[in-house]
Amino acid sequence: MKKFSLVLLGAVLLLGAGSARASIVYNLTSDHCTGGCGTAPFGNITLTQTGANVDVTVHLNSPNWFVKTGSADFLAFKFNAIGVVTGDVTIVQNAPNTLTAVAGSFNGDGTGPFGFGIYCAACGSGASDKFNSDIVFSVANATIADLTTPNVPQGNVFVADILSDATLGGTGNTGPVDATVPVPEPATLALLSGGLAGLAAFGRRYPRA
Repeated sequence: MKKFSLVLLGAVLLLGAGSARASIVYNLTSDHCTGGCGTAPFGNITLTQTGANVDVTVHLNSPNWFVKTGSADFLAFKFNAIGVVTGDVTIVQNAPNTLTAVAGSFNGDGTGPFGFGIYCAACGSGASDKFNSDIVFSVANATIADLTTPNVPQGNVFVADILSDATLGGTGNTGPVDATVPVPEPATLALLSGGLAGLAAFGRRYPRA
């Protein structure tokens, strides 16, 4: 009975580690700025499953700003999505100009292929209309997994086009920065460690005959 209980506990904790991730965070860490954009992480992307929709918040850390340059296909933010069309994307927060979701074939600066982007039509090129308020949007009838498949072959999940503002202690350079892997959550790590420890204890106590 104890043998079964240990196995069951380990399995439950491992399953819980997966189900705990109703939200997931990616850090923007890979620097493709010409001359470098300074110290990573440059910002983060938080995805939250809300019913049948995914809410996405793109945040930049100081001294970084969103800009519009050709190195990122003139898009502030790029992502891929499975089974999604632009009509599924609702911009929740616009700042300082109206943002729109666009679809296409984007591969600026060798960060890999992307099918969707967040575009600021009224923004001037370069740092002329930089902004650092969060980009917030919702994707209808989607799951987090639909939005987090790495592109091939680069393995990037998200890309932002940024300026590292020299007036705030940055490098003054611009370019794309990307995210590749999610940040482990403390709760997930605890559940995963507990599950593995339980199964390890079972293995030690009940060695194979």
